[in-house]
Amino acid sequence: MSASPDLDARRLELQQRGVSERDLATDPFVQFHQWFDLCVAEGMHEPEAMILSSVNEAGQPSSRHVLLRGVDHGFVFFTNYESQKGVELTEHPQAAICFPWNVIARQVRVAGTVEKVSASESDAYFATRPRGSQIGAWASRQSDVIADRSVLEGWYAEIEARFAGIEVTRPPHWGGFRVLPVEFEFWQGRESRLHDRFRYRHDADQSTGWCVERLSP
Repeated sequence: MSASPDLDARRLELQQRGVSERDLATDPFVQFHQWFDLCVAEGMHEPEAMILSSVNEAGQPSSRHVLLRGVDHGFVFFTNYESQKGVELTEHPQAAICFPWNVIARQVRVAGTVEKVSASESDAYFATRPRGSQIGAWASRQSDVIADRSVLEGWYAEIEARFAGIEVTRPPHWGGFRVLPVEFEFWQGRESRLHDRFRYRHDADQSTGWCVERLSP
């Protein structure tokens, strides 16, 4: 599916203008918000969608899309702690995330350690979810093998009946993770594959706490 004419025009503008060192904020979180806010302002579909990569005990990586639900001193998302990614992130708390804003020829990559958010944070976010999604969080035994869809629909009906007429509370196996960055990369596509790439590395010796480097494309 092609982008809208407005996004096509914005992509060409950004590719021609590029990114230089003087354009960058000293704080990578500020830089992320600048780029993210542009995506929102341009009406991009789900700019909060990010690719999350985790590893298992054998070092085998796996990736999937999740939705960013907050940015503070890290990047927050929510999931089933008993799912494949939940188990992998709990047992091996390192992750990489990527925001593939291809329609404007931009990409942001983040790597860091992982922590669970507090129970109160998970409760607060769970309360904002649509009721159907709340019931689904109880019903889905995420990543388990099931015979067919009727099994899932049966579990959903059971949970729906259990909470009929009352508030759906957060399941104990469901909550948030926060990726705490040690490295960011901001990528701007350019013509002839001479892309602009800038990496922020966590460096306590720097006054800002971050070292900024240009990378070869």
